[in-house]
Amino acid sequence: MTRAPAPVPDPAAAAPATLRVLLADDHHLVRAGLRSLLDAMPGVQVVAEAADGASALLLAFEHRPDVVLTDIAMPEGGGMGLLRGLRAREPDCKVVLLSMYDHDAYVAEAIRLGASGYLVKSGAAEELAQALQTVARGDVYLSPRVAAKLTQAFGTGQPGLTERQTEVLRLIARGQSSKEVARALNLSVKTVETHRSQIMDRLGIRDLAGLVRYAVRRGLVDPDE
Repeated sequence: MTRAPAPVPDPAAAAPATLRVLLADDHHLVRAGLRSLLDAMPGVQVVAEAADGASALLLAFEHRPDVVLTDIAMPEGGGMGLLRGLRAREPDCKVVLLSMYDHDAYVAEAIRLGASGYLVKSGAAEELAQALQTVARGDVYLSPRVAAKLTQAFGTGQPGLTERQTEVLRLIARGQSSKEVARALNLSVKTVETHRSQIMDRLGIRDLAGLVRYAVRRGLVDPDE
């Protein structure tokens, strides 16, 4: 019996996907240093660079990168303005913010607007690769220093949420109604509805399906529950 020839592997199919990155920073030397780090990372390609928020937004629309790595403080909108613009028109594009600051307000606002990562510039160079790997998987990355401060500010809750709001989110994601959540946590239905509205506002989520996806991604509920 003649044996059929073994299929020839497709090199393109076997090769890991390239993570396409747009880099934005108004300081040329900083941007050059970041570009050098990114170019040395396997599977990462810098598709464009920008020195201000407006230019970065236009380049993002043109190149449609997987990740935008941007300084938070830049001319013409800065990183936050860029984040808002991308959420409106390119919601699948992940944004990692770079900052000199680790203030709770900055981080909470970034997460509320939909940032996938927040890096403090004083962090180790290895942290950049870790952040990109994390956001590429669809998770949120926070510098250890930032995560520690948020834990102190919000207890064991999620970034930008209080401990009580995290409890409400977990129960909602498990399919419980406002009345059931109120009964479980000994709250009024009105209080639960207020928490739900605040959670959606802080996370930038507008529907129940989005809350469930977020809760699963953050490990608050088991997807098989």
